[in-house]
Amino acid sequence: MSGEVVDTTKELGTRNIGSLLWKYALPAVVTQIIATIYNLVDSIFLGHAENGSLILAALAIVLPIMNIIHAFGSLVGAGASARMSIVLGRKDVRWAEKILGNSMHLTFFFGVLFLSAGYLFMKPILSMFGASDTTIMLAEQYLDIVLPGMFLTTLTFNLSGLIRASGYASRSMWIQVSGALLNIALDALFIVALGWGIKGGAWATTISMAFSACLAVLHFVSPKSFIRFKRHCWEPKMYIVKNILAIGISPFSMNVAACAVVALMNSQLILYGGDLAVSAYGVVNRISLLVFMVLLGICQGMQPIAGYNYGAGHNHRLKQVYLLSLKWNVGIGIVGALLALTVPRLLVMMMSDDEHLISISIPAMRYLMVMAPLIGFTITNSQFFQSIDKPWIAIVTSLSRQVIFLIPLMYLIPLLYIDLGGTGLSGVWCSCTISDVLGAVLSGCLLYTQRKVFSPGYIPPERKPRKERGPNGVIESNKQQ
Repeated sequence: MSGEVVDTTKELGTRNIGSLLWKYALPAVVTQIIATIYNLVDSIFLGHAENGSLILAALAIVLPIMNIIHAFGSLVGAGASARMSIVLGRKDVRWAEKILGNSMHLTFFFGVLFLSAGYLFMKPILSMFGASDTTIMLAEQYLDIVLPGMFLTTLTFNLSGLIRASGYASRSMWIQVSGALLNIALDALFIVALGWGIKGGAWATTISMAFSACLAVLHFVSPKSFIRFKRHCWEPKMYIVKNILAIGISPFSMNVAACAVVALMNSQLILYGGDLAVSAYGVVNRISLLVFMVLLGICQGMQPIAGYNYGAGHNHRLKQVYLLSLKWNVGIGIVGALLALTVPRLLVMMMSDDEHLISISIPAMRYLMVMAPLIGFTITNSQFFQSIDKPWIAIVTSLSRQVIFLIPLMYLIPLLYIDLGGTGLSGVWCSCTISDVLGAVLSGCLLYTQRKVFSPGYIPPERKPRKERGPNGVIESNKQQ
């Protein structure tokens, strides 16, 4: 067993940063790409079905609700995995096991909460997110079936992050990829072969997520796993819960804010362009996710490396992994922006053959993707701050482009466009571009204030040995070893 421990954690502090980031980022990127592809396939199947444009509009309404549920998964999963990486950098395996158990308590608590709220208040929630009389019934049909699958998604998200943090990057990938591939196969069966429509898409999602969740649980049951379920890990520890939530609040806030912004954006799109504008926004979001998920995948590969070396005090390696991740993400953002500017029609036509919808989606694609390199910069900074236990800076960084700037701009810019003789719809799209620029500027300023974390002699308070008192009065040390 000791040999396996070295194989899964020691390399994080010793192996070449380039090869290490490649090893951890590639599985995460593959996972994100496959997940995005199955979302695209789902939309392609449904978008070409009868009433496809209305179905896409219904999916655009449901998407932010699903993202809110995913936000609870990121609250627990991202916080727990980042914290586990840091304590593994201090060689504290017992503490890492307690993080595993307490993250499961949180996952089930939030799961019961959002399932209850979803079924009790489904219609008001859908209306709040912009459902019209023509789309609310389709959205209800989908959400009725997919809600349990969303709980299983949060469970999988949590456990997959912990699997990656404990040194099993490839296994984390295969657990999520297997569910995505199963989803694609079930989409073809339920939507195309059996003609179940939007209900078929929902059943495919729910079944595939149940499959992935079972695989993730089995990993931590196996006695061969480095970090696994043990009796002591199930004991509730309030200080561990607080640590998880403190770090996880950043991606949680980002996801919830994104959902709120989508709801507000949908209301503006309905005002200036109707249901087809909402459909166009949904189409562009799903296509752009392919780029943004690659960015996120690289950041997920960066997280265990940055967290481990931050916990171990290897500041020079911390700087190396940040700069390399930033270089990769900005480069990918450039590729995404070029595709959106040069071949937007080709990209949109994968989703729909409705010429009116295509004509609305093309300018939306250009406005929303032109600043993808700056988005890559902002996302890298946010994820980096999260990895090194700087949650409040990560929150401000992640919310800057989505809330601080975008919400006021989406109301002001359309009015300005109309005054200048343009259309309000173009103004809504343009507000996204401007907020991306302003968000990147603020992100850069915050990074500059935290540059000391890269200094060779810098020792943050988190690394200094201290004792923490558990709920039963037992003193547990987080000593650096």
